Amino acid sequence: MYRYDEFDTAFVKQRVSQFRNQVARRVSGELTEDEFKPLRLMNGLYLQLHAYMLRVAIPYGSLDSRQLHRLADVATKYDRGYAHFTTRQNVQYNWPKLSDTPDILDELAEVDMHAIQTSGNCIRNVTTDHFAGAAHDEIADPRVYAEIIRQWSSLHPEFTFLPRKFKIAINGAKKDRAAIRVHDIGLQLVELADGKIGFDVYIGGGQGRTPMIAKPVAEGVSEQDILSYLESVLRVYNRYGRRDNKYKARIKILVHETGVEELQADIAQEYKHVKSTLLDVPAEEIERINAYFAMPDLKADRDGADKLVQVRASDAAFSQWVGQNTHGHKVADHVSVTVSLKPVGGVPGDATDIQMHLVADLAERYGYDEVRVSHEQNLILPHVAKSDLYAIYQALVEGDLAEANAGLVTDIIACPGLDYCALANARSIPIAQEISERLGAIERQKQIGELKLKISGCINACGHHHVGHIGILGVDKKGEEHYQITLGGSADEQTSIGAILGRGFPAEELTDAIELVIDTYIGLRLSDDEIFIDAYRRVGPAPFKAALYPTDKKAA
Repeated sequence: MYRYDEFDTAFVKQRVSQFRNQVARRVSGELTEDEFKPLRLMNGLYLQLHAYMLRVAIPYGSLDSRQLHRLADVATKYDRGYAHFTTRQNVQYNWPKLSDTPDILDELAEVDMHAIQTSGNCIRNVTTDHFAGAAHDEIADPRVYAEIIRQWSSLHPEFTFLPRKFKIAINGAKKDRAAIRVHDIGLQLVELADGKIGFDVYIGGGQGRTPMIAKPVAEGVSEQDILSYLESVLRVYNRYGRRDNKYKARIKILVHETGVEELQADIAQEYKHVKSTLLDVPAEEIERINAYFAMPDLKADRDGADKLVQVRASDAAFSQWVGQNTHGHKVADHVSVTVSLKPVGGVPGDATDIQMHLVADLAERYGYDEVRVSHEQNLILPHVAKSDLYAIYQALVEGDLAEANAGLVTDIIACPGLDYCALANARSIPIAQEISERLGAIERQKQIGELKLKISGCINACGHHHVGHIGILGVDKKGEEHYQITLGGSADEQTSIGAILGRGFPAEELTDAIELVIDTYIGLRLSDDEIFIDAYRRVGPAPFKAALYPTDKKAA
């Protein structure tokens, strides 16, 4: 729904012009890097290990074909022919020249895109279920409320300089596909007793060096009142959040140190005041925004299911892809398609300019001009007729995008790690590639079943290792890269933080260790249908410790 109106066009144009001047002053030496830093961060520009990185906002992960084509064009013209899709449902360019960044932002503005609030201590991109508006198990479309929150939070004068960055996620189905319990604020849509939509509110979740699961603070907050409640939470955080120590500045620390009951009381008191200022969401505004997210006029596909059965019977690879990379749709003769950006041996989340153009073309031709970015670093075509699946699959095969691994062991989330990031202690990408290659045979992946493997190159946890069924954390051990293994994490409606299994492994031993963990799981599961996380919760860490550390008496 995010579209520029006349105000947006003028404002973003003014912002780009302002930034162009700031870049020119930095290039000329008039501004030092320290002086330039707060200016560039306000425009999504980071200084990484080898070059600048530009992070572009994709509100709630939704794109149309012209926007994806433009992202591809930017990759061709200003980068090295690819872009990286992130766990915040945004996109990053890793190699832009500083002098080119204003031109990039100018060209993105032409298709209603910008980089505002993709960095800094502000409210970041609101994320949600990548199947939103299409999922068969959805209570209501969470994008409507993500857009309302985007409008409220963008350039909010009171929340531009928070104690730390702030992240909100919304989930609209009973199955949590938005990881709401590891966010500063998580919102779960619920149906209220009167049949209307409300929100259960969680606060204080997060990962990083102090991973915590968000705690419930309110139930059934109405649509009209949700902004008032969010404003109240942010005001309390802005007032009491620590500013003396950035490692303790997130709201999760405030919740932990103050206690959720005391904060609930503070939020309730603030809520009374905010409500008196009439910060309500009018029902007609909800209806207006909801109209933008209305289901496309889907074509009738009565014979699609029968034809799909026939084609699957004649093409085993296609059948595997359909079984793994499609998701149930509200309309029975349609599905949502996951376009995997996790080729075996590839870089998780990367897409070339050619691949982006291909997906944009497929969205335009078969997908009602919609593309989503998932927080698992894949692309989604949310509305696809079953009779079009084979044509899409064949095109994806040609574009090296037909990996049938959504939710499997090679569908790895990984941060850029020490290949790019100045904060990292260890590499993530080569580790992901090696594990992917070792376990990438489709028969092996099917044997293992659903397994979420996530890798971070440092304690900041950009790869979400804390909530991986198997998590890998890169650490610096006397100047050498070592990797800790965590087990038992999950980011769904049964959120859990993974536990460190034992001492870390050097890079050359890590893939063997991961395979041993997986083989141990296969040996102890009750049936082929018992997935890794369920087996781990049943047996605990002991058998995995015994397998990995056989000489450690404590593991026995």
